[in-house]
Amino acid sequence: MAGSNVVTIKRILSKYAIFFVLLVMGIALSALSPSFLTPHNLINVFITAAGPGMLALGEGLVIISRGIDISVGSIVSLTSVVSACLIQDPSYSARIFPNLPQLPVIVPVLAGMTTGVLVGCFNGFFIAYTAIPPMIATLGTMVIARGLALLITNAFPVPMLRHEFKILGQGNIGPIPIMVIVFICLAIVTWVILNHTKFGKNIYFIGGNVNAARVSGVKVEKNIIIVYAFCGFCASLAGILMTARAASGIATLGLNYEMDAIAAATIGGTSQLGGVGTAGGMVVGVLILGVLNNGLLLLGVSPYLQQIIKGLIIIGSVVIDMRKNVRGRK
Repeated sequence: MAGSNVVTIKRILSKYAIFFVLLVMGIALSALSPSFLTPHNLINVFITAAGPGMLALGEGLVIISRGIDISVGSIVSLTSVVSACLIQDPSYSARIFPNLPQLPVIVPVLAGMTTGVLVGCFNGFFIAYTAIPPMIATLGTMVIARGLALLITNAFPVPMLRHEFKILGQGNIGPIPIMVIVFICLAIVTWVILNHTKFGKNIYFIGGNVNAARVSGVKVEKNIIIVYAFCGFCASLAGILMTARAASGIATLGLNYEMDAIAAATIGGTSQLGGVGTAGGMVVGVLILGVLNNGLLLLGVSPYLQQIIKGLIIIGSVVIDMRKNVRGRK
């Protein structure tokens, strides 16, 4: 009986280890910095984590399918400038585009989302039908999307956005910021996709064994395109909200965000070997990075040292993941 209890405890600890890590980090930082647990600081943690969190949810699905998308940061940039160009204050935009009508907020939002989905479909099509390695395909897209963002703006910010657009990134519903609400809703949608849809099961199947999935009748190419389109959608949503929060379209807004997205998904237990990952784990992975960044900032740790610590955590997470998978295959 005692042996059975030990096995059960070990299984629980293994399954929910990432949640315990977040809890321990919270307790430790609360003891080290009295400012950590204040409502204002916790809201800042969630707001800061919301943008990268949306990227991590899309990136997580791609990784589960045994792919990778390093273009998500550039999709954020391109989405930022596309949506910002369509929602500038009339008094400012009239000097540049005198005949441009004042568009409703839904237009730049839909334009940004469409941009992200199209870039994602572009990635998925070439990966699915040309057998280009995902890293190379999305590297090319990353450069193209960044170049387009810089070309559209000539590397200048797009300022003077209208208030009704800025409120999407700066406003609250009750005490909760809109960005955080959107992130939570997107996390729920991702959880439903992975756990309660045929598409979600296909993603796991493709990531686990693409040949077996194809033999079983799964339309691999179609599903891969949808996975990358969803990743592009998540990146565009993050780009729109971060643009609204910054009150300016910026061609470099998503610089290096792909690294945070991959790191959060990996820390949250999404296996780089494919076929393993959960929406809950991705969210916790994002929160761990957010809490870590916030805590180190409160403790006065150098931002350069923070990058080193983050890199070591990523490497450690991958090593643990690889060892776990090796044990699982023995």
